[in-house]
Amino acid sequence: VQLSPDTRIDNWDGSSGYHYSDDTIFGFSHTHRSGTGIPDGCDILLRPSVGIRRDKFSKFSHENEIAEPGFYSVLLDDGVKAELTATQRVGLHRYAFPKGSDAVIRLDLVWRDKLLGASYKLVGDKRIEGYRRSSSWAKDQTVYFVAEFSKPIFLRAKEVLGASSKNEDRVDAGAVLGFNLDSSSQVIVKVAISHVSIEGARKNLAAELPGWDFDKVRADARSAWNKELSKIEVSGGTDAQTTNFYTALYHTMIQPNVFNDVDGNYRGMDGKVHQLPGYALQKPAREQGRDIQGARYALPNGRASAPEQYTVFSLWDTFRAAHPLYTIIDQKRTVDFINTFIRQYEQGGRLPVWELWGNETDCMIGYHAVSVIADAMAKGLPGFDYEKAYAAAKHSAELDHFGLAGYKKRGYISMEDENESVSRTLEYAYDDWCIAQMADVLLTKAFDDAFVKTKKLETYRMYSRDDLQRDRNHYLKRARYFENLFDTRTGFFRPKKNGGFVDPFAPNEVTFGFTEGNSWQYSFFVPHDVSRLKELMGGREKFVAKLDELFTTDQKLAGREQADLTGLIGQYAHGNEPSHHIAYLYNYAHQPWKTQKYVRQIMDNFYKPTPDGLIGNEDCGQMSAWYILSASGFYPVAPGDGVYAFGTPLFPEMTYRLENGKTFTVKAKNVSSANKYILNAKLNGAPYKKAFITHEDLMRGGVLEFAMIDQPVTTAFTEFPISSSGVTSVAVPVIEGKRTFTDKTTVTLSTTQNAEIMYTVVSLIRESPSQTKKYSGPFTISENSKVEAYAKDPKTGALSFTTEANFIKQPNDWTVKIISPYSTQYTGGGDNAIVDGIRGTTNFASGEWQGVQGKTYEAVVDLQRETEIEELGASFLQVAGPWIWMPANIRFEISNNGTDWSQVADIKTDVPQTEMTPTIKEFRQAVTPTKARYIRLRAYNFGKIPSWHPGAGGDPWIFIDEVLIP
Repeated sequence: VQLSPDTRIDNWDGSSGYHYSDDTIFGFSHTHRSGTGIPDGCDILLRPSVGIRRDKFSKFSHENEIAEPGFYSVLLDDGVKAELTATQRVGLHRYAFPKGSDAVIRLDLVWRDKLLGASYKLVGDKRIEGYRRSSSWAKDQTVYFVAEFSKPIFLRAKEVLGASSKNEDRVDAGAVLGFNLDSSSQVIVKVAISHVSIEGARKNLAAELPGWDFDKVRADARSAWNKELSKIEVSGGTDAQTTNFYTALYHTMIQPNVFNDVDGNYRGMDGKVHQLPGYALQKPAREQGRDIQGARYALPNGRASAPEQYTVFSLWDTFRAAHPLYTIIDQKRTVDFINTFIRQYEQGGRLPVWELWGNETDCMIGYHAVSVIADAMAKGLPGFDYEKAYAAAKHSAELDHFGLAGYKKRGYISMEDENESVSRTLEYAYDDWCIAQMADVLLTKAFDDAFVKTKKLETYRMYSRDDLQRDRNHYLKRARYFENLFDTRTGFFRPKKNGGFVDPFAPNEVTFGFTEGNSWQYSFFVPHDVSRLKELMGGREKFVAKLDELFTTDQKLAGREQADLTGLIGQYAHGNEPSHHIAYLYNYAHQPWKTQKYVRQIMDNFYKPTPDGLIGNEDCGQMSAWYILSASGFYPVAPGDGVYAFGTPLFPEMTYRLENGKTFTVKAKNVSSANKYILNAKLNGAPYKKAFITHEDLMRGGVLEFAMIDQPVTTAFTEFPISSSGVTSVAVPVIEGKRTFTDKTTVTLSTTQNAEIMYTVVSLIRESPSQTKKYSGPFTISENSKVEAYAKDPKTGALSFTTEANFIKQPNDWTVKIISPYSTQYTGGGDNAIVDGIRGTTNFASGEWQGVQGKTYEAVVDLQRETEIEELGASFLQVAGPWIWMPANIRFEISNNGTDWSQVADIKTDVPQTEMTPTIKEFRQAVTPTKARYIRLRAYNFGKIPSWHPGAGGDPWIFIDEVLIP
């Protein structure tokens, strides 16, 4: 349970329920998320008020508000004082009403997410039991609840949303509850929740909160938070720095969430109820139909703490710093997280991507659960089945969805395969390196009986040494696939289509080739093989120059709007996760003082003890975990290798209190805002010349000492972190040429290294290939053809993937004049895209579609000569999620001189705006046979995006791929 005030219904800023700019509170609900960009949660809302009010909110002032870990209080403008605290599964409310007032509490089961079902009933005169089933980001979420009141209830009004169809649940929207006040004027409410059943909520209430002592529960919550927050102790910083630090540490601990009831029951990814191993009641659970107050559950084999099932895994964000932080301060929870992943794989068919309340949202990209697992295995954390986790990781890598089929087929994801193709390729490559690291751990440790015995690992030898070695080599090769999208001419990773790089290209442009970013940010996402990235960029000095340019460029963001891209230093964007490791890359190029400069700048400028103190989304603790680790003076660039690259420490002293009973202390002599550079370092009193530290060093305990100075020091370290996959590879050739042509086209082949290129031209008309040749220079094609090419290392004989490109002779000599300019992101290949005969797919970002936003699409086709016209039409795409809809109507006009026009067709479209399934449709209309040279097409936008859509009020897109002129 996460009991909190709700001030906003939905939208980006209201995703977590509360926004500091608001002055109204709608009530207090029991489930929330921390700083993610899609609304969900805010279940089981209670709204206290004086009397029954028509408005469903209360005014308040921040001056009358108190927020602490484990406690919240606010005085509402109508005189009601609300105080909140909680146990793990029970929210506790204390409402003080003005004396003599009409005390009302509204139970709202409709609040926020789309309601699929809800119901409640009164049990006696002080208890309400029920559930709420809803759909939002989590498509099917049910929260069961038991609410117990300190005073008898009398029902003032019952809200029913209406009788439901036989396939739906009956929906009780909620109730208005009245209370007779005594001299205390207080009503206390205990609300236990469960994702399993009402019986589970009853057990949670009985076990965790049998009494009514609000102040004791608050004190216990404060004590529990103090225990967690004392895992790291800082001293000597400014008040602002200390507040920032512990706020950040708090943020890293409010998700993931415990998902099981006190009896070990939880709802699995298959929708069924499961039980964690080993839970058993110490005494009978029921007495006269009610749970025994204070019932407790025995733990298996004398364990000191229970295994837990967890939920809310924002893995695309948190694999970078939050989960590595947990391997230091929360090892037991890390093991629970991984065992949760394994159960989710067993019950749901794959490892989680972005799991929310037992639902897979498939939000974001990659399969980063493998990063969390690989990092834990590399660090030797015991308590989970290494081989079972490894099997689950391999399963994720061998699926064929989200571009993986193309990734495995060609060594990269092309725009034809999936949108965000560059980001997906790079992140899959990192994940594959993680799987190779897992295989390496199994090879070196799982066959070590002493290690297995010491760590109490469950290892059944599912894999032989040969299997593991084969797998390791396989995934290391896949970890190099990133180089297949690197353009040596520009020095950037770029999207590819039809075997070649997509033009036009600008590295600062935010396009659908990237995930919440652009090429500037993603061109440095090769954390597992910085050595190869340096080679691709031309060596260490050019790599440093590129990093320098990233931080100093005056280029501005361009392309589509992306709310996540904030906290800019040049094109470095600290407000979003893909940039988080980049400042630390200077260490890998032997210039750590530049890491120190930028890390301190980020800590000072982008973290403030104010309501808007974070420069970007918290994203379930990742933004804050970056700060915690960076303030410590180190950061995990490549989770999975057990190495932390040095940055710059923030506090004179910081101590990690480890679960193994040891402490690790970081001291920074003379540190200040000016003294951000490291003069020298010592580890346990001995000079330390490495610009990094290992996880093993941390776990041994000890003292890391830095001497700080106000000038960059080039001699502080002599050994630097190395990131390398340790394999060689041959990048696929790049095939360039005009995809459609009228007479002939010139084709050019190139590669990123000194390799021979072999190619074959296959006629798509005669279906007969030419002989495979060694490429020596550009060649021409004059008919429909496919070019296939691969690269060969002349020294080793190693071969690249075969890549291919189709070149199509345009079926006509028509030309197009575009009246309404299309987006540079959605060109379709240029002005003639709507007459080139190339058709698009439902992948709107594949490159075949021409797109305009918020206006009429208008173009004139010149047929070059008078032509008999009997039918006209056009093909459009609707993908309503990303704002693409069919036009409202399509109008055709004809002319023989390009000046005088007559309308011949007006087609009304018939695809409902509410249709969310990606749909391609051709709209045609017969016309009175006539001759014309020019055809003018106008496709009219329907206006603003409707209110039911998440993009309500925005401008819709029109996507067209072809004008149909038989």
